[in-house]
Amino acid sequence: MSKIGTVGRLSVISNELGEVNISENNIGIRLQNLDENLRSFILFFLLGKYGQSQIIRKASGNIQLKLNVIDIENLILPVAQRDQNELFANYFRQITESRNESINFYREAENLLLKELGLENFKSEKKLFSIVNFSDCQKANRIDPDFYQQKYFDILSAISKNKSEKIKNIAKRINGNQKIIRDREYNYTKISDIDISSGSANSNKIIGKDLPANAKIRITGGELAISKVRPTRGAIAIIPEKFSENHIISGAFSVYEVNSPIREYLQVVLKSIIGKLQMERPTTGTSYPTITDQDVENLLIPILPKAIQEKIADFVRLSHSARQKSKELLESAKKKVEELIEEEGD
Repeated sequence: MSKIGTVGRLSVISNELGEVNISENNIGIRLQNLDENLRSFILFFLLGKYGQSQIIRKASGNIQLKLNVIDIENLILPVAQRDQNELFANYFRQITESRNESINFYREAENLLLKELGLENFKSEKKLFSIVNFSDCQKANRIDPDFYQQKYFDILSAISKNKSEKIKNIAKRINGNQKIIRDREYNYTKISDIDISSGSANSNKIIGKDLPANAKIRITGGELAISKVRPTRGAIAIIPEKFSENHIISGAFSVYEVNSPIREYLQVVLKSIIGKLQMERPTTGTSYPTITDQDVENLLIPILPKAIQEKIADFVRLSHSARQKSKELLESAKKKVEELIEEEGD
């Protein structure tokens, strides 16, 4: 469970991971009774409104909320019947299966991309130095050694073996000039609302006066959003079509209008080593490295045949569909816990 910042987020450490360490910003909960059925029930309860309301109430702090271990130890849990626990264990298995399907479909998309480009086993020779022309330094306006690492030249060389285009020639960037009305409620998407593993996006309801100053990019659904902050994390999402009314996205994204299948294809390219290395190279800053809209516009995209693009896009759609099913099952499990509590009337 996260204990700092966005408190109360939970996940289960799967058996496949084996022994792991967790960040000090999390609280590890090991159940004395390792019954999988009981674990599932507690998970859904804590993620639901009766668990979350307790967690938020116990959190302290203003700018950044924080939980202490004792706060979590004193949470009150309902006791479920054995058959109810079995029901929630079944929910958990279905959620996990759908999530794994989503991961596998996306992996298929990326593997196909890299195979078609001959980059499945891409490795760059590691050197302690680079030799470049002074004129190249002047043109790039950069003299830091990291900018001239061999891996960046190698990936660009590999891309150039195929037909390629810059993003600005493929998609139209949306400018952030939306006027914000102070007392209107908006659906706001920030970087932390992007699931970097799946590329899915969420939003939160915020009153206009409370929106950050750079939150001026209006989205209507279907756009491709690319994070400019810590870009190699891969916070790149296709905005859901349902995001159509009063939706605003952070100015920390470069947002593009682009049709399918190139939209899904671009997402896979940019989240792969092809995009990550290109976005890593121009970053400035240390703790929070950033790139500019112009850096994103100039990213080089290999253009594979339309049939391959369609196949990659199909895998992405299947991945998004499986992830959506997982989310719906999670919401259903949380609601079922709440219904059981309310039926008991206590």
